[in-house]
Amino acid sequence: MAGEDASERIAKRLARAGVASRRVAETMIAAGRVAVNGRIIDSPALNVSAADRVTLDGRPVAEPEPTRLWRYHKPAGLVTSERDERGRDTVFAHLPAELPRVMSVGRLDLNSEGLLLLTNDGALKRRLELPATGWLRKYRVRAHGAPDEAMLEPLRRGITVEGERFLPMRVEVDRQQGSNVWLTLAIREGRNREVRRALQAVGLVVNRLIRVGYGPFQLGELAPGAVEEVRPKLLREQLGLQRPAERRRPPPPRPPGRS
Repeated sequence: MAGEDASERIAKRLARAGVASRRVAETMIAAGRVAVNGRIIDSPALNVSAADRVTLDGRPVAEPEPTRLWRYHKPAGLVTSERDERGRDTVFAHLPAELPRVMSVGRLDLNSEGLLLLTNDGALKRRLELPATGWLRKYRVRAHGAPDEAMLEPLRRGITVEGERFLPMRVEVDRQQGSNVWLTLAIREGRNREVRRALQAVGLVVNRLIRVGYGPFQLGELAPGAVEEVRPKLLREQLGLQRPAERRRPPPPRPPGRS
């Protein structure tokens, strides 16, 4: 997302080019596999600009990819991580092979489903996860219980659970369905298992949780397991991103005999 003349850390440049994550890129640098302008480097504490020539194992590194964002309908039962130490199935094992290397914007826990944003840009990921963005994370929630307004009021005021303070939530009852209730709920921070923990604290046990919105991006009719890229125009409008800068080309030579 940097401008054409801006500098950035070499590991970030490698990550934006799709070579590897920044952490893995740093190990490549330490192993002496990366060179800048023909000189092998061994420390990631180096800034490079678009004019610098970067190679990996002697081969030129591709130009950084433009910032991209995808909507993904995460099914329940998948872990939102690249690898799981317990051997559970992961989101990234189910993404289409043609997708470039992507990162998730935040997480959905194992049993949650719905909208998960994916991006190829680490800076955009961090920006979208910041509570300072103030973007609502919106959920449809099914929970065991029959709440009245008094039960929901602590959620709307802000509730403290196990010493952790949650910001006020927007909570609306959609319908009672037997012993379960369907709620529409919106939060602004997205802390670890925030919705489940907050509802349990007021006596409601969540048995289905579907994220349907993240800021201006909506789940809509996206089928479970499906991935759809956000159009670049919409991405620019919603996030204020600029069009990718065109390469500067030298002016054409002037015809001989002309001044």
